[in-house]
Amino acid sequence: MSPTTVSRIRQGFPALQRQQNNHPVAYFDGPGGTQVPQVVADAVGDYLLHHNANTHWSFPTSEETDAIVSDARAALADFLGAEPNEIVFGANMTTLTFHLSRALGRGYGPGDEIVVTELDHHANVAPWRALEKERGVVVRMAKMNPETGQLDWVDLERQVNERTKLVAIGAASNALGTITDIARATELAHAAGAQVFVDAVHYAPHQLVDVRDWDCDFLACSTYKFYGPHLGVLFGRRDLLATIDFPKLQPASNCAPERAETGTQNHEGLAGAAAAVDFLAALGSGETRRARLTAAFAELHEHGLLLVRQLWEGLAEIEGVQLYGPDPDAARTPTVSFTVSGFSSETIAEQLARDGVFVSHGDFYATTLVERLGQAADGLVRAGCACYTTSGEIERLIEGVQRIVDAR
Repeated sequence: MSPTTVSRIRQGFPALQRQQNNHPVAYFDGPGGTQVPQVVADAVGDYLLHHNANTHWSFPTSEETDAIVSDARAALADFLGAEPNEIVFGANMTTLTFHLSRALGRGYGPGDEIVVTELDHHANVAPWRALEKERGVVVRMAKMNPETGQLDWVDLERQVNERTKLVAIGAASNALGTITDIARATELAHAAGAQVFVDAVHYAPHQLVDVRDWDCDFLACSTYKFYGPHLGVLFGRRDLLATIDFPKLQPASNCAPERAETGTQNHEGLAGAAAAVDFLAALGSGETRRARLTAAFAELHEHGLLLVRQLWEGLAEIEGVQLYGPDPDAARTPTVSFTVSGFSSETIAEQLARDGVFVSHGDFYATTLVERLGQAADGLVRAGCACYTTSGEIERLIEGVQRIVDAR
């Protein structure tokens, strides 16, 4: 992606005009939630001001709302490589995962097992752990390799057996950027007769999801991680969505995918989510939206690789900086976590923020992972790149860390 293209993208994000102590803000907090382009905010506002109504009634704004919901399902289906009737919406990935776990749990009992991993955000751990108490299942946790920040495949293969009902696995680590081979995990799980749930929250902003290629049964992501509003999305194979015993109100629709949704949906959020997908598709070319998304994500991936290499190599040269996770040549997203000897992660974040460089700190709900790295007490500093991140902003971050170390 050329600097000209990045400059054009940046013009669409009003948040990038913000100043902090007379410094333009560089947003490296994308793994926790990206900034929103004007077109997404416009879509949300347009719905609320001109189409706001509940669904399935015989007057224009209700019919327009029905169309907006339908358009959002089609957009997110294109985004995930699915069909519109396989797209479920909810408050966020965590809420949707708890909802799915309760539904699947109605068919589980003592002796059944679920496999999770140490790499995962706890939104893909706690909902399944809850079934230990509620249904008597056993949850097994596959290990990670702390030195590389990658999944221990030998241990995963050891954990999956004939009692495994579900493998719940993350496509990418929100703390380290590690990308995991989901197709390989799915093949392993299906060979044992188990289903697969994929947490794609951190993966989806950086590489284009293809649920058919992965052959997964379920997948969840969050639109606010890829330039949309706060909203969760769940993919489920249509045969499964039609038959799972979802908790629902008796009068609510029993047709998929609506039968998996509870209550009135966030209609303005759905309008914004569709706009976010169209924003990304507009960065590429092709005859269909999926083709445009494919082209756009190929460019975004190359852009991200250049940025993560610059960030990794720059931080590695600073005395006292410890980098975590896979190196730039491994399968990864442009997200880097590190610590600085003699400084808490919070102190680094606070001091960088004074110069307009916004990074996140802590364990990012990847609690087990951070514990395995020996950083449970203080956490990590995390910097993530987005479509609007520039090489100049990377340099500002590196220089900021160097100044903090030099002033010690």
